[in-house]
Amino acid sequence: MTSDIIDSKQTASAIKEHKITVLLIDDQAMIGEAVRRMLEAADDIDFHFCIDPSKAMQTAATVSPTVILQDLVMPEVDGLTLVKFFRANPATRDIPLIVLSSKEEPKVKAEAFGLGANDYLVKLPDKIELIARIRHHSQGYINMLERNEAYKALVESQELLATELAEAADYVRSLLPEPLDGDVKTEWEFITSTSLGGDSFGYHWLDDDHFAVYLLDVCGHGVGAALLSISAMDVLRSRNLPDTDFYDPADVLGHLNNIFDMEEHNNMYFTMWYGVYAKSEGRMTFASGGHPPAILISDIGSDNPEVKELKTPGVLIGGMPDMKFKNDSVDIRASNELYIFSDGVYEIAKPDDTMWDYQEFLDLLVASSKRPDGTLKDIYRHVTEVQGSDDLEDDFSMIKITFV
Repeated sequence: MTSDIIDSKQTASAIKEHKITVLLIDDQAMIGEAVRRMLEAADDIDFHFCIDPSKAMQTAATVSPTVILQDLVMPEVDGLTLVKFFRANPATRDIPLIVLSSKEEPKVKAEAFGLGANDYLVKLPDKIELIARIRHHSQGYINMLERNEAYKALVESQELLATELAEAADYVRSLLPEPLDGDVKTEWEFITSTSLGGDSFGYHWLDDDHFAVYLLDVCGHGVGAALLSISAMDVLRSRNLPDTDFYDPADVLGHLNNIFDMEEHNNMYFTMWYGVYAKSEGRMTFASGGHPPAILISDIGSDNPEVKELKTPGVLIGGMPDMKFKNDSVDIRASNELYIFSDGVYEIAKPDDTMWDYQEFLDLLVASSKRPDGTLKDIYRHVTEVQGSDDLEDDFSMIKITFV
């Protein structure tokens, strides 16, 4: 079940059904009975009567009226003072209040409106008019209550979703490999987007001579994308892919493509780059499926380092069964640097809504490689500066491998 369906169900269940509820405050029992009779035929209206104005606030808290009818002239408590009390109390300040007076007095009417009354009627009003005003004011108040409840439910569901996404992101991060410092040195940066993309990556030695590295990016965002990413990564880490040659990147992508058919995985697919470095040969064999190219930078100490884009033709993983992928290879020399990343690293919208240029991203990689203290964190910080915000639209996932 997707998050938006969960949110809509939670929001709908959190909105209560509010019935029109009238509270009449008047010290005359005959007025109370008269109004009760006027409203008794209206099945959609609940009527409550308070004859003691000193208990008006308590009664309102008990019955939760959607409209209050209040007399102005009562013993012990002045009607206008009671209006002040209702408007000063957070629980009642928004409830529509209709003032009832024995006569039309413009000055008193103005003062009542000034204190927060919503309407003014000379009692006893016509039955049809009274019911119409009660329904009109109550409906406006009920609409406000439902809007507030819907907003509260939405905030709560978003907070719950944010918590779930954070937990999923932490779990993905816990599965990522530790940095290495040996024949190959590794560094990585993994920053999840606000809605959690489907990035994950890994690397490990297949044997003493062969080092495998991979990065994948599932379409879409959310927990579902993260779960598919984790499943694919687990298959690669455990090498639990029958009849697969894990030394052959094209073969790995082909088997993953069949195992993770999008029609069997909620129409989700992923892109991927997979490479195997043969240390004794000084050579990297690689294949990609719809993924951005890895970037190999050599001649690091020169004024013009050589930049190679490592990519092969290949469709998205899970898009079409039985697709064939192709390998390519490249020589690797000592001090070469290999950068593998997802498109969230460079597909960045600037504050003026233009997109960051890919060449600018490549220039940033080269500049970082020239600096002895250059790190992936520096690249990430530059990306957030380009975007003008720390809130990423997509995951920032990048691996840097330095060959010793």
